[in-house]
Amino acid sequence: MKKINIGLVYGGRSGEHEVSLQSAKSIYDALDKNKYIVYLIGIDKQGHWLLGDPASYLLNSENPKLIALNKSMSKSVTPISRAEKGEIISVETGRGMGKIDVFFPIIHGTYGEDGTLQGLFEMLNTAFVGAGVLGSAVGMDKDIQKRLLKEAGINVANFMAIKKNNFSKNSVKEILKKFKLPVFVKPANCGSSVGISKAHTEKELIKFIDYAFKYDTKIMIEEYIVGREIECAVMGNDKPIASVPGEVMPNHEFYSYEAKYIDENGAGLKIPAELPVKITKEIRQIAIKTFSVLDCSGFARVDFFLTKKNKIYINEINTLPGFTKISMFPKLFGATGIPYTELLDRLINLALEKKAEKDKLARSYTP
Repeated sequence: MKKINIGLVYGGRSGEHEVSLQSAKSIYDALDKNKYIVYLIGIDKQGHWLLGDPASYLLNSENPKLIALNKSMSKSVTPISRAEKGEIISVETGRGMGKIDVFFPIIHGTYGEDGTLQGLFEMLNTAFVGAGVLGSAVGMDKDIQKRLLKEAGINVANFMAIKKNNFSKNSVKEILKKFKLPVFVKPANCGSSVGISKAHTEKELIKFIDYAFKYDTKIMIEEYIVGREIECAVMGNDKPIASVPGEVMPNHEFYSYEAKYIDENGAGLKIPAELPVKITKEIRQIAIKTFSVLDCSGFARVDFFLTKKNKIYINEINTLPGFTKISMFPKLFGATGIPYTELLDRLINLALEKKAEKDKLARSYTP
């Protein structure tokens, strides 16, 4: 059987660059080389596309604090569209470096998870893993995401969005009137808990608002929900399926970036979560509904809060969740009976199916 050419795209310009490198390494190591030819396409922090060699594409690959692209051993490339497929060509010579059947983006955060990269793949007219432009953009913007979920009758915590050019001292007063401390302060368009803080006092609130604005021009103030942190993975296109739910038990004050990716003892994970059968079923149903309401496809991880009274709140959806060796998405589906390598096969097949479906659409007006 002819091998499928995979363009694994990782790195990127967001604050989650290093997390993306860890995800890419795990994916590359697990992809069946008897089925796939894998092109390692790293994007550095300045936005340059680089084709890496499997033996040397990363530096310090076993250390999450020091992991980096090996730019000195990489070739500058750029993607183009040719013969109904994506292709990467050398920037220096203009020669083709490889045809791509499916791009597999694993760039978490802005310029990778927010619809921008997905728009490029659509322009290239090539298959790609994960949500499309709209699903990615809506999934990334916590403000718009929560408005749509609320409209669909799905519980979300009380929240307020503030744009940087509208922020003033009066904004702080308004927050303190609307919310009881502590509150969470988040960039609206970041993932992996980058820029997120929990403010217990007015002084901390002001400090953490400044900190969140380092990562985005729009931030979120969110009600603190006292409850268990439950996560559920979703996969599919028109008929998505949900994994068993898992529980995150942070050893830090909340499930921070450090707890997720740096500190191996940062959180305890219980998969599957110990929940009543009825609640498990409801969480899986809400995860699928959230996935569909936000126009997602491919895969995502949906994060919940579950109160003592078993009230379920959506925290957020992640349309390109972490794929590292300690990430929840692959662990959740592993516990559901789909091991890591098979999971990758399914995601690639879903990307090809989505492309085939789009190819059936008319490209010109016919009355």
